[in-house]
Amino acid sequence: MQALIQRVSQAHVNVAGECIGQIGAGLVILLCVEHGDDETTAERLLNKILKLRIFSDEAGRMNLDVGQVNGGLLIVSQFTLAADVRKGNRPSFTAAADPKHGKELTDHFIAYARTQHGVVATGQFGADMQLTLTNDGPVTIPLSV
Repeated sequence: MQALIQRVSQAHVNVAGECIGQIGAGLVILLCVEHGDDETTAERLLNKILKLRIFSDEAGRMNLDVGQVNGGLLIVSQFTLAADVRKGNRPSFTAAADPKHGKELTDHFIAYARTQHGVVATGQFGADMQLTLTNDGPVTIPLSV
């Protein structure tokens, strides 16, 4: 399972011109389910994300996690994180889970996030989404488990 984490001052996701999820300050989580991932993998990844100390404290040091700053989470599925471009110029996505498994684990990740964190917004699995965000810092961190 892979995630690309971005610290943001605001973010929202639209589908067909309608805003379906938005947060103020917090984290955008672009999430990719891969072959072999399971519920334990999803929970381990979320726990790691929630403990990342990437928000500034009073001294301006990255020392606080998203919960300590009352930040939101915007979780957006993104199978393209599994892209393999080692051969040729057209990406291969063979490492990504099939859509059924991907949706099941994405849904589990979101449900688990809602039990562990206060503000959780989402995109729509499989939809053509437009994501708008203001990366704060910028801070962008790739994670995989």
